[in-house]
Amino acid sequence: MAQHEIETQWMGKMQFNTLVNGHTIVMDAPERAGGEDNGPIPKPFVLTALSGCTGMDIAAILRKSGKEVDDLNIKVAGELSKQAPMTYTSIHLVYEFKGNPENQEAALNAVNDSQNKFCGVSFLLKKAIPVTWEVSYNGISVFSNAKEELIGT
Repeated sequence: MAQHEIETQWMGKMQFNTLVNGHTIVMDAPERAGGEDNGPIPKPFVLTALSGCTGMDIAAILRKSGKEVDDLNIKVAGELSKQAPMTYTSIHLVYEFKGNPENQEAALNAVNDSQNKFCGVSFLLKKAIPVTWEVSYNGISVFSNAKEELIGT
């Protein structure tokens, strides 16, 4: 069975450095929480993992299909609970593509394939909370499942 392993070292105060495949990631708390703000707090890395996972899926799918786009920007918002433990209660992604209008359908299909077939981070998160998304292409909204997904919860 394949597995990922990381190692995290306490660096003092609230800073932790994590080694991931030879790359160091610095996590720290803001000064008001006893840190020195040398890096982001840990929780947003969940959102980072989601955006990276789905983004890499989409880039690979589009490249393989020969329908590449000029630009892809992914915004991810995680709604936090109001009480401890502070957890994400829902996540919403916004995919913003720019490119040849002929590749719009391929981009939308790539997002759907990522979210419904390939992105392991999204699959894992969907077991616990609603994950919704919307897609715009050249500034025009072409898809949103936010309302239908939230109605079902």
